[in-house]
Amino acid sequence: MHLERRDFRFCSSSRMLTALVFILLCVQPGCGQTCTEGFAFERRTRQCIDVDECRILPDACRGDMRCVNQNGGYLCIPRSLYNQPYRPEAIPPEPVYPDPSAGFQDTFLPGPPRSVEPSYPRMRSTVQCILGYALAEDGTCNDINECETNSHHCNPTQLCINSEGGYTCSCAEGYWLLGGQCQDIDECRYGYCQQLCANTPGSYSCSCNPGFILNPDSRTCQDVDECADEPCSHGCFNTYGSYMCNCNEGFELASDGTTCIDLDECSFSDFLCQYRCVNTPGSFSCICPPAYYVHEDSRSCEDINECDTGNNTCTTAQVCFNFQGGYTCLNSLQCHPPYIVVSDNQCMCSAENPACRDKPFTILYRHMDLPSGRSVPADIFQMQATTRYPGAFYIFQIKSGNDGREFYMRQTSNVSATLVLSRPIRGPKEVVLDLEMVTVNNVINFRGSSIIRLTIFVSEHPF
Repeated sequence: MHLERRDFRFCSSSRMLTALVFILLCVQPGCGQTCTEGFAFERRTRQCIDVDECRILPDACRGDMRCVNQNGGYLCIPRSLYNQPYRPEAIPPEPVYPDPSAGFQDTFLPGPPRSVEPSYPRMRSTVQCILGYALAEDGTCNDINECETNSHHCNPTQLCINSEGGYTCSCAEGYWLLGGQCQDIDECRYGYCQQLCANTPGSYSCSCNPGFILNPDSRTCQDVDECADEPCSHGCFNTYGSYMCNCNEGFELASDGTTCIDLDECSFSDFLCQYRCVNTPGSFSCICPPAYYVHEDSRSCEDINECDTGNNTCTTAQVCFNFQGGYTCLNSLQCHPPYIVVSDNQCMCSAENPACRDKPFTILYRHMDLPSGRSVPADIFQMQATTRYPGAFYIFQIKSGNDGREFYMRQTSNVSATLVLSRPIRGPKEVVLDLEMVTVNNVINFRGSSIIRLTIFVSEHPF
């Protein structure tokens, strides 16, 4: 038996083909790493891996020789000696291997160099194993575990991985080779996490912002529906990463952002209600003083007409007079002598009666109501002569009752005048005015007067 030897010239063409394959592999992007002959750079692991020449090279071994791939090379061994120790007649010189510290990205220990030429003499009792194997007592060649025997050339930052006939130096997961040293990969820099990322030696951990939880993939985050836990006292609206509380009408959100407190609408304005505003949970209501009721608008006050409703204390002999916020019972008219009653609201003093001289001819009784604090000026009552005499003219004046000078008469024509409120009057108050109309006729040398006794009931409230 003999071993076939490949001389340098024959292997050079094979190596050129191998180099060509290697160059083609390195044309791809990311092949910035340089590997020694017999190795190619793998982008996935970012390491130099062995090239299987037995599979790539056509007719790597000829005849009855079998190709055996080695780290960084291959061997041609007779099939009868495959995996058996061989006994060369003379021990070939010690082969020269690449220096592991000469800048390789992955340090490896290849099999016998392709430049070693085996000899085929007769068998001897001396057995020699190929590089990477050790001779056992039974005469077989067993693989040497360089990682356990610490006979590898991996630097302290690398991991030694034993293989059949050799070993490989690589970096642990989460590390990559930079400048001949295994350095930690900062996964956070490359966006491994969707939100928060914490880099750790050889790894990383993801976490989420408040309002999110980590998905089962431990990288992405999903929104938390906080409203499912009912954090709000009224309504809740879920938002991306948070939530918002809202309150029912009539309530406002407290400073804690979740509790709803009653809104005091009455404190906003003095004009919500005409009289008085009463706050209620979530709303408000208007109330009115006695003798008033709340109008349909739920805010303004309307006078209750006790004379119409019958809710009064007047007798059948009296007349019920309603005014804003109350009523009064008027007795039957009684005229003081020398006046006599001529109607239910008028007294007359006859001209034939000497006692009536220099007295008003008639006294007419009228009643009206007035809201407290009514805006001024305001026309409130009108007088007019009902009988006109040729050559006569009329003078209108306030004869009595205007002590505070709240009123004045404005003559609107030669036969009429208007009572004007010039200053506001605050109630409740009762004002009695004697409004006089003086008739003057110079043709017949006549002068006479008539009185309207006007009683004004000023209410307590301005409505």
